[in-house]
Amino acid sequence: MKDNLLLIFVKHPVAGKAKTRLAATLGHEKALEIYKKLLAHTLKISQKVKASKETWYGNQMPENDLWSEAAFARFQQFGEELGDRMLNAFQMGFSKGYKKIIIIGSDNALLTEAHISTAFHSLEDHDVVIGPAKDGGYYLLGMKQAHDTIFHNKVWSTETVFSDTVEDVKTLNLKLKVLEELSDVDVEADLKGTFLETYLEN
Repeated sequence: MKDNLLLIFVKHPVAGKAKTRLAATLGHEKALEIYKKLLAHTLKISQKVKASKETWYGNQMPENDLWSEAAFARFQQFGEELGDRMLNAFQMGFSKGYKKIIIIGSDNALLTEAHISTAFHSLEDHDVVIGPAKDGGYYLLGMKQAHDTIFHNKVWSTETVFSDTVEDVKTLNLKLKVLEELSDVDVEADLKGTFLETYLEN
């Protein structure tokens, strides 16, 4: 569907650099295995979404990986901070003529195709859609045009990102849809209640 674009921010899984907070308690080998399973989960649900899809790499972009086997355009993230990199991806998408763009990460074991499809549907009568994460950030962000303010003046990877973004949306007088709260996989406790629960230490 040419009107809809799904952006997926990923990192190529590298030993010792994947899920470092998980690695602190589970070790680097398990953390890497968990991240690979999260990538596979994100790929699986993304394939079901009726939209064009782009994978954006935050580190090296390998010639062949699981994303190159599916219908995903592949790009290298660019920009200083996470907000800059996300804004650049949104702006590039809108410059191609897409009407509704949603971005997700690759570290949420509870995210489903239904969440993403609901977000696209919500953009029919909302300007912005956000999926809040339990750690105070967000696991999904969707818009019908790139609003620079939403990506600036944030302390990324902290508990204020979601609330600060909501305040920006209100200041811009945009209509906001908030999805259900989900937990990203950042620390060992986040594995509980997910398909990754078997990795919890006994």
